[in-house]
Amino acid sequence: MRIRAGDETDLDTILALGDEAVAWMAARGNIHQWGTMPWTQSAGRAQSVRNMIAAADLWIAELDGEPVGAMITGDHPVPHVQPVDEPEVYVWFLITSRRHAGKKIGSQLLDKAVSLARERGISLVRVDCYAGGTGDLVRYYERNGFVKAETFTAINDWPGQVLVQRI
Repeated sequence: MRIRAGDETDLDTILALGDEAVAWMAARGNIHQWGTMPWTQSAGRAQSVRNMIAAADLWIAELDGEPVGAMITGDHPVPHVQPVDEPEVYVWFLITSRRHAGKKIGSQLLDKAVSLARERGISLVRVDCYAGGTGDLVRYYERNGFVKAETFTAINDWPGQVLVQRI
């Protein structure tokens, strides 16, 4: 797998990954995390992703030249999460292709975030995620070396969990 820097030309790739994820989650009854509307049909979702790409660093995971995952990292948290009093790498966004599940794409992208922190002399990596449903997503991050920190509630009573990893 190759992880490369991305840019605004990768927007359609991210939206397609979002469509795939929404369909997969909805088929399993998870309609609260990202809803049911395909991302390619949502001008608001496209603008939100476009804004993140413009404000932070986009990383694209590829297998044999095919984009199979994306991660956006910043040097501060997203607006619904409290900032901390130290430098950090914050994972704003992480998505992987469900067609390639089991290939550790998300884990390798998270390893990239840790690597970025090390390169920059930063000892904290944080991420937040949907904390509802079965809790599988929180456990996923825990399996990848993160530990639970604070919880939060975002718009429309969306339950969130912040997780941290010390380097």
